Amino acid sequence: MTSEELNIAFTDAVDRINEHKEHFPADFLLRLYAYYKKATNSYSGPSTGSKPLIAAFKTNALFQIQNISEDEAKQTYIDLVNNYFLYRK
Repeated sequence: MTSEELNIAFTDAVDRINEHKEHFPADFLLRLYAYYKKATNSYSGPSTGSKPLIAAFKTNALFQIQNISEDEAKQTYIDLVNNYFLYRK
């Protein structure tokens, strides 16, 4: 897959998630969050907020994927989305 094709597929996957109206499982959302942040290079440091436990989970998720490339993060995000919609009940 070329870089352009990867970017198009990633954007399509993000759109599918954003357009979906039902709730997602929390662990799935956490993985999407981490891969999205890595894929878009929009990670600016430890997560903060009004809920320290949630911030800790987000920070841990980002820590776990720190050694992958942006392209790997995009592909993993695409795979997560495709698998979710393929196997959801």
